[in-house]
Amino acid sequence: MVLYRYIKEKNSAKKKVINYFSYITLTIGSVLLFWSFYPILSFEIYSRLFLKKQIFSPMPETDAVSSLEKANSILGSYNVFSNNLKDFTQVNLWFPTKPQNITQENLRVKNYSLSIPKLNIKEAKVIVGGSDLIKSLVQYLPETLPGDYGNVVVFGHSTLPAMYNPSDYKTIFTFLPSLEKGDKIIAKVESVNYEYEVYDMFVVNPDQISVLEQSRDSAYLTLITCVPPGTYWKRLVIKAKLTQLPGD
Repeated sequence: MVLYRYIKEKNSAKKKVINYFSYITLTIGSVLLFWSFYPILSFEIYSRLFLKKQIFSPMPETDAVSSLEKANSILGSYNVFSNNLKDFTQVNLWFPTKPQNITQENLRVKNYSLSIPKLNIKEAKVIVGGSDLIKSLVQYLPETLPGDYGNVVVFGHSTLPAMYNPSDYKTIFTFLPSLEKGDKIIAKVESVNYEYEVYDMFVVNPDQISVLEQSRDSAYLTLITCVPPGTYWKRLVIKAKLTQLPGD
């Protein structure tokens, strides 16, 4: 003999609406979470599978210890957790073992423009020996200019792809990882265009400063930004070479 019988009530229209709303909210939240982390995860996978792994010697500790200790005492040691305390619009923090202290006074040009057709970057301003990446791109540790023999190193900020704006210097190098071998980069100095061609791409740690060194055998252009997108953990390096050497 049945003593109790439980009969499940049909959900009211109000309860159905609440349930559907909960599912929709959960789905949207999951999509936004994936959207936020996807650029970081995808770049990490891409860099590990396709970008060439190169080993660069860091600066010897005896040459760098004083500047590193000073920086670390103010900003914290260089790791992914302390990075949030640092203002990476200041170029000296990108390679703390090789700070930019003095602008070369013998350089005749103090600024020029840089264009990357594939990224829709048109005549972005480059300050020679500058410090603030909010206002412009910056040529770091300048010793030569575009078109001359040597290594011209240009820093630019990047962020998450959804926030990209080719005319905003805080996001201008976001899609730098999409460049490929053979892509063109044009530096315009005093009305003269110098065309460079990309030939290499790799990722280094902030203490691997060989990418900043001069090489006088040809005319090189090195573009650098922070990766993965939206982080400051590592540095993406794009190497390009002048397609026609001065005097040819």
